[in-house]
Amino acid sequence: MSHPGVGTGNGTTPTGPTGTGRTDILEAPVATSTASSPSASSSTTRAEERDRPTGGPVFSSLLGLCAVAVLLQGLWAGIFLRFDGKRDESASWIDVHARGGEVALVLAVLATAWALWKLRSRVDLWLGSIVLVVLLAAESYIGGLIRDQGKDVMTAVHVPLALAIMGLVVWLPTRAARRR
Repeated sequence: MSHPGVGTGNGTTPTGPTGTGRTDILEAPVATSTASSPSASSSTTRAEERDRPTGGPVFSSLLGLCAVAVLLQGLWAGIFLRFDGKRDESASWIDVHARGGEVALVLAVLATAWALWKLRSRVDLWLGSIVLVVLLAAESYIGGLIRDQGKDVMTAVHVPLALAIMGLVVWLPTRAARRR
């Protein structure tokens, strides 16, 4: 049995089987929602949270620890630089500085692996992490040249590179906290 206007999309008001004009008998009313309704905004928020890449807190924590290691590098360098070139007197602090660089590099590698695994959609984060690993590896190599081969002239590259690394370890977790 066909009812005029039901499902035809011709703009006529459908009538129920009794001719009373009730639309709930033949078809369920279509719910419309606006962005201002609480149920629509909460379901949108849940959908956004579900689609958002997870793993940001772990990534930020690893980079936060890396930032602490980088910051301590400056402290330890300041301690051994006070001896003004007397390597024998500052050897233990130079060793601490070298180990701190290794710790920072390991943390950066872990953060990069995490970003590639869990935050693949955030190209800015994993690409920035790769840059951080490359800069820390270069910094460690240059530090080794200064320490092991006495190439003190490389300090002119080592210190500014350390400042760039410090900026990057601050920028990356800040960027990770931003939602896309």
